[in-house]
Amino acid sequence: MSDASGGGAHAAPVTDGSAYGTSGSTSAATSGTRDSADVSIGQLINNISTDLSTLMRQEVALAKAELKQEASKAAKGAGMLGGAGFAGYLTVLFLSIALWAALAAPVGAGWAALIVAALWGLVAAVLFVLGRQRLQQVNPKLEQTVETVSEIPSALKPN
Repeated sequence: MSDASGGGAHAAPVTDGSAYGTSGSTSAATSGTRDSADVSIGQLINNISTDLSTLMRQEVALAKAELKQEASKAAKGAGMLGGAGFAGYLTVLFLSIALWAALAAPVGAGWAALIVAALWGLVAAVLFVLGRQRLQQVNPKLEQTVETVSEIPSALKPN
């Protein structure tokens, strides 16, 4: 998290305390700062609001930077997976051609092509059935999110 000096990534801006009347001086006249009794509640609330606003902007900027970095990593990984998928496709294509050529000698080229096509049709049918079953199990309603969001108003109410 952040250290006591306020230099952490999640720290509010560092102030010298003079805006809050806590400069550590014993005399307001000699230091040129206000005495803690001279600071109005409105000024304190304004200072807190300003600090909170600054903190929120810093948090949003940090989140944007982290998301940008993670998105870059994800894009590189997706590109590599795409390349692996294309290489796998070429492997399957050439293995299918090799199987067709191997079957062409004993049964003829036409029948060999039909056998290879039937094998791929079987693979496609199995993948279709499995994929459809998985999609039927998908629940588009985000139940946990709906539940936790509905609890927020009661959490904000005083006890």
